[in-house]
Amino acid sequence: MLQQNVMYDTSLKRLKRTEWISDGVADAEPIASLEDIDHRNHCSFVLQNEFLIDGARVMGIDASSQTILTSGRGPGVGAEHILTKISMFARQGMQKIDLPPDTKAIRDICILPRGHAAFASLGRKLSLFSMATNNVVLQYNLPAPGWSCSGDHTSSTYIYTGLQNGMLLVFDIRQTLAPLHCMLGLSTHPVHTIHSIVDGNGSRKVFSASSIGPCIWDVDGGEDRPNLLSGMENQGICISLACAPPSSDLLVASYRPKVELPDDNATPQAITPQSQAPIGSGKLGRHTLLRRTTTTSFAKDQTCSGNVSDLRMSKSAIIPCGGNQHLFAYGDESLYGVRTWRLPSFQTYTDLRPHRQPILDIRFAESSTGERYLGCLSVEKLQIFTVR
Repeated sequence: MLQQNVMYDTSLKRLKRTEWISDGVADAEPIASLEDIDHRNHCSFVLQNEFLIDGARVMGIDASSQTILTSGRGPGVGAEHILTKISMFARQGMQKIDLPPDTKAIRDICILPRGHAAFASLGRKLSLFSMATNNVVLQYNLPAPGWSCSGDHTSSTYIYTGLQNGMLLVFDIRQTLAPLHCMLGLSTHPVHTIHSIVDGNGSRKVFSASSIGPCIWDVDGGEDRPNLLSGMENQGICISLACAPPSSDLLVASYRPKVELPDDNATPQAITPQSQAPIGSGKLGRHTLLRRTTTTSFAKDQTCSGNVSDLRMSKSAIIPCGGNQHLFAYGDESLYGVRTWRLPSFQTYTDLRPHRQPILDIRFAESSTGERYLGCLSVEKLQIFTVR
């Protein structure tokens, strides 16, 4: 069933748009020339739209059709999880789409070619969704709850999904009964992030992240298990991994510290309202840049500190700018908004307009004709920025 809701539209008029343009310069004057920005190899973020979203936790952006998918639990006690389809700019409202029974919570959404999307869910399902008909057209049963998914940059029919038990499954949607490959991970921790890439030899690889750290998988069948990226052992709990496909010469892995169990002889500290951590402070973690050194090897580079969630696995993004420059974007827990850093220096670039709740998902997407968008999602709001 489809239900029409009114879209919450805060598109800014042309004269006011400069108020929400961030170009990484503190106290910057309104930007007069986008050509100047490109010449300086800067990125600017223009807030195009905000939508009131009730309870959404994950999103996907189809830049070519200017369409966004979000998912979360529907309103009401005991409600099922639903999919919401949103047009970025048209005033045609939101479409609430019921999911097949037992889909349960969607953990990840990826946009595929030819008007399709895929999502991995805790109901042990990998679902193929038609953007044209708003229906699930194919659904695979998984051996464990699905936590992540990704399409393939070299084939429109391949989909990868990471599972709660640490496995990675490879699907070809031309084969509707079972996966092509079932690969065991290095641990049984959930694979919360995956990115499909192509290495320097043209071979397909998958980067993944679980709490033990970032791994690389040979999905062409050369190896049965992944390899942890060199030097990333015992770094803490890996909660996010960003890369810039398809080549992915740069990665940023985000960590929070492991919980240290108190000494048996230590006196427990009484927690009072005054001693509790302030809401929105999160926990001090770090972001680590990894640079490709060979076809399959990476080396640690710069590191910076950041306020990360002490509970959630997070999303992050690497945004390409002009002149082979890149920005790293992450939802900072102390800001309730997205902070961006220059790479490789991790110099703070700009903070985007904050939310009232923590950022749950960040997605960067680029269309085949060059339009670029950054989406920022919290349980109460979705922001769409044009990246220039």
